Amino acid sequence: MTIREFSPEELEIYLHHFTDERVTLHLPKRSREERVTIFNIALSQYHDTKTRGIWGMFDTDTGDFIGSCLLRPFNGDDAIMELGYSTEQKYWGRGLGTEMALAIVEHGFTDPAVNEIVAVTTFENEASQRVLLKAGLAREGNLKRGDDDLAFFSLKRG
Repeated sequence: MTIREFSPEELEIYLHHFTDERVTLHLPKRSREERVTIFNIALSQYHDTKTRGIWGMFDTDTGDFIGSCLLRPFNGDDAIMELGYSTEQKYWGRGLGTEMALAIVEHGFTDPAVNEIVAVTTFENEASQRVLLKAGLAREGNLKRGDDDLAFFSLKRG
């Protein structure tokens, strides 16, 4: 798997990913227009930072789109990065989520200003919780985000 910046031509690939209800079941609900804005912001951020943003995950051999992942400031705090991701259903259960999470955690800590990486999942998303645990994050209780109660995970710089 290759994790890389999206190109402007990949907008439709990115947007199509979020039309699968199984993929978006545990993700924040967003309109197509909101996702276009998120994608365009990600493209513009590539010029300013390499340690935060949204990246695409692609099959190294075929170039097939696997999913997307992100690191963003948690609650506006640049010292704490939030890890997020989603993968196409046909790639579930292959260990790619864990591979991605390990790489993104390592990448996030290349920024000396980052002291902690966190992630949240719905309580029902046990597969993502296992991914986060395998990537070294520990369950640290729950977090309320809007109307949602979420499982909260954290890894502090060692």
